[in-house]
Order: sequence, then structure tokens, then C-alpha cells
Amino acid sequence: MVGQTVSRVISMKSFSLLPSRQELALILVTVFWGGTFFVVHLAMQHAGPLFFVGLRFSWAGLLSLALCRGHLRGLTRRELWAGFLIGVSIFLGYGLQTYGLQTITGSQSAFITALYVPMVPLVQWLVMGRPPHLMSWLGIFLAFTGLICLSGPQAGSLSFGPGEIATLLCAVAVAGEILLIGRFAGRVDSRRVTVVQLLVAGGLALLSMPIAGEAIPAFSWYWALPVLVMGVMSMVIQFTMNWAQKTVSPTRATVIYAGEPVWGGVVGRIAGDRLPALAILGGALIVAGVLVSELKFAPKKVTAPVQP
Repeated sequence: MVGQTVSRVISMKSFSLLPSRQELALILVTVFWGGTFFVVHLAMQHAGPLFFVGLRFSWAGLLSLALCRGHLRGLTRRELWAGFLIGVSIFLGYGLQTYGLQTITGSQSAFITALYVPMVPLVQWLVMGRPPHLMSWLGIFLAFTGLICLSGPQAGSLSFGPGEIATLLCAVAVAGEILLIGRFAGRVDSRRVTVVQLLVAGGLALLSMPIAGEAIPAFSWYWALPVLVMGVMSMVIQFTMNWAQKTVSPTRATVIYAGEPVWGGVVGRIAGDRLPALAILGGALIVAGVLVSELKFAPKKVTAPVQP
């Protein structure tokens, strides 16, 4: 008589160190993002935050409208609603971050904005009931620790004035944007939603100028050129995020986006900044967090031997 035996073997989920096309696209988006802190900080010396954000996203929305005008005829209520919600989160996120950059440094802004990294899985868990797996938590912990190491040496002491509070609220808005894109990405046309969200973000910023008492600044190439360039970048970035997050989970996307300060440090180095050893360690921890988040341990199916 052969007794029935049961064995459980924990195996590592197979994965490739090479990113997928969607993940590679999000990595490139993060590279572009990393260079915006320096550019926006300079532009804020010549224009107000709502004007800059409004013009930037309105320009991006008009460009996307011209490119996708043939696809807008099929716009559904769900796509309109998705575009509106994502557009509101973009307006809040970029508007608050740009406002904060008037009074705090780029390093402080990067550090506080980075709080959206742990916010995404927490909000996803509380709102959607989808707790991230253990390795995602470990990857997020490593990435967030890396962000602290990367931004800490330049950030100095954090006193919560208007700039810090605005940037903290910005982090909440960014977390909401990532989750909203992940929620709607697989059920809508990314081109139509992108057009709507860009126009909503730009329109809300411009409409908010009289409420905030912000005047139209005198013309300067210091804000005009960044608006033109970053408007194109914003269009490409939003198209890419809506397309890529159809297959990349919000948690995974969040860890990829956590590399933003790394590229910000690279841009700063080109501009003359020197990264201390602690900041380099932070960049390494972020990369480690991206890789670790892909490791998943799952039990194999239990099989019983066939009795003769």
C-alpha cells in the first residue's frame, strides 16, 4: 500500500530582468520627469504656478486634440468621466508642486513628493481592497529609503510652511492620478482620455488664476520656452502612462516612478551639482527596489501520487 504524500515547494516566480515595452516606456517617462524640477524652478522666477501649469497643459491638450481629432467621435461618458477625474488630479498635483517650488528647493520638493510611493499601495488597499504582495512592500520600502538618502543631504531640515504643505498635498494628488489611470486604463481609449485630461488640467489651472489673484506675467522666454517644450513632453507622457498602465499594475508603476529623483540628480549633476556618496547609495536602493518588487513567491499546486 502506497501512502498519499503531500509536499509544498515554494518557488520563485520566473521573470526577466529586461523590462517589457510598457515598463521601458514608463522608465523613459520617469527620465523626462526627473529633469522638470530644475526647469520649473527656473520658470517660477518669471511666471506664476497656475499660469505656467495652465499654459503647459492647455498647449499639450491642443496638440493631442489635433493629433487625435479623428478618434474623438466615439467619446463615451466613461471616457469623459475618466478624463475629467484624471485631469483634476493632474491639475492638483502639478499645480501644488509648482506652487511649492516657489518657496522650497527642488530637493525638498522631490523628497516630499516622493511620499506618493508608499501612498499608492496604501490607498489602493483602503479604497480598492487590493493589498500588495510582500515583495512589493519590500521593493517600495527600499525605493522610499533610497529617496530619503538621495534627497536628504540637499533637503536640510523640513519646516512645514506653505510650500511644504502644498507639496505634501501634491503627493496625495499624484497617488490618486496613478490609481485612476490604473483603474480606467483597460476599459477606455487612451487617446480620447488623454485629450480630455490634458484640456481639463490646463483649463482648471487657467480658470483658477482670478480666484488665486494671479496675474498674467510679462512675456519672457524663460517661461515661454519651457511651456512649449514641456507641453509636448506632457502630451507624450500622458499618452504613454495611459497606454502602459493597461498592463503595468499601479504598484509596479509606482516603484518605476520612484526613480524620478535619480534622473533629477543626473540633470543636476550636468548643471554642476555633485552627488554625495549617500545620494549614490540612494539611487542604488531605488534600482534594487524596482527589481525586488518583481519577485513573487507562490506555492506550487499540491499533487498526490497515483496509487497503483
